[in-house]
Amino acid sequence: MRLGIFGGTFDPVHFGHLLLAEQCRETCELDEVWFLPSGSPPHKEGAGISAAAGRAEMLELATAGHPAFSVNRMEFERTGATFTVDTLEQLHAEKPSWELFFLIGADSLDDFPMWREPGRIAELATIVAINRGDRPAIDLSRIVAKLGDAVASRIQVVTMPGVSLSASDIRRRVRAGKSIRYMTPAAVEVFIAQHKLYLE
Repeated sequence: MRLGIFGGTFDPVHFGHLLLAEQCRETCELDEVWFLPSGSPPHKEGAGISAAAGRAEMLELATAGHPAFSVNRMEFERTGATFTVDTLEQLHAEKPSWELFFLIGADSLDDFPMWREPGRIAELATIVAINRGDRPAIDLSRIVAKLGDAVASRIQVVTMPGVSLSASDIRRRVRAGKSIRYMTPAAVEVFIAQHKLYLE
């Protein structure tokens, strides 16, 4: 089993997330992609993140119908800050024969040397760094300088079409009473309206 792990707050999930996952599934020949909504991400503590259950439900609505996509809530079961290395350790312990691929945006790759145990993350999973087609090519020299060639050799770069969508922009548009149609799946748009999310 070649499993893609795509973590994030997904507050809310949008078409950029889905396109990224599909591009990685196809390019890396992944059998499945699991979306793991963060429980309490350490870099966003106190940032007013929406309730975990609602974020997971929006993901389930967005991925419904794709046979290779599923939502895993394992990070909700842990107390305190949730770290990527702990999630990958748990998955490796439960499925030692599975090949893990950790999907990460090019912007997050810049911060990767400061993550908890980046070297161990690279041991547990191939790091799939996704670059948008309208951005400069990913430069791994900083990773090499900070973490060495062994970690850099575990990074696979995937390019996806340039899509300028962000969850923060969607939240701002909802607060301003603007349309978010065609930015996120219709079922997620309905969920946001029904639950009056992002109005404050």
